[in-house]
Amino acid sequence: MTPKVAIQGIKGSFHYQAATECLGQNIEIVECDSFDKTVKSLLNNSSDLIVMALENSIAGSILPNYALIDRFQLHIIKEHYIDIQQNLMMFPNQKWEDLQEVHSHPMALLQCKQFFEDFPNIKLVEDTDTASTARRIREQKLKNIGAIGSKSAAELYGLEIIQHSIQTMKVNSTRFVVLSLSENKTEKSKLTKASLKFQVDHKRGSLATVLNVISDCNINMTKIQSLPIIETPWKYAFFVDIIFEKYEDFEKAYKLLSIMAENFRVLGIYESKNTNISNIGN
Repeated sequence: MTPKVAIQGIKGSFHYQAATECLGQNIEIVECDSFDKTVKSLLNNSSDLIVMALENSIAGSILPNYALIDRFQLHIIKEHYIDIQQNLMMFPNQKWEDLQEVHSHPMALLQCKQFFEDFPNIKLVEDTDTASTARRIREQKLKNIGAIGSKSAAELYGLEIIQHSIQTMKVNSTRFVVLSLSENKTEKSKLTKASLKFQVDHKRGSLATVLNVISDCNINMTKIQSLPIIETPWKYAFFVDIIFEKYEDFEKAYKLLSIMAENFRVLGIYESKNTNISNIGN
């Protein structure tokens, strides 16, 4: 049976690119206009999996998405990194001189602001989404209007890329995760990374003690992110990513942390992907 995969956005978006690269082409995309609705689709069985962005190498962590994973007790079963390349595209058979307006998501316009400083005659117009703009240009055969988006959006909607990689920061990658209602079924020998969530007491050295346990178990912490606990002012939950060579080391750390830390939970155990920019997408 073809798995149904929920994404925030539509086909041609960077979430769509991440989903097809990570899970293959034999999937059915469930388009949602918010991250909350991707979770809702999973909970009501309208989808089998979610592909969700968690952090960007420039903008940092997407904190509300960490909260969604924790609140609904979702499981991270895979991670995937893609290199974000913003391309300028138009309806086919037009010239650069024909371009009068560029429509795209505000973030995409901001990422490409420096490029357009050399073309003050081009009007920049904020839109709801990168891929939906590309689709509208194709469906309505809009002339003199460009869109900013992924290469897959141009291919999917039959637009012509007139300028590649126009974003100011050329090295810009986003980490996506695949979420499920069930735990990862991958054999333990292939599991090399885990995402954890916990709280600590308001005592001096409490966090340091937990982090020392991780280090003493031959585990490397690759990320730590704090998130306020709304119900308890001035108290924080910590989200930590760790990598390990031996699953036994993780099991040892798990036993200790489940005793030492408050509200300890494993958000997912999965295979670590190489984040080297030359290997993104592999």
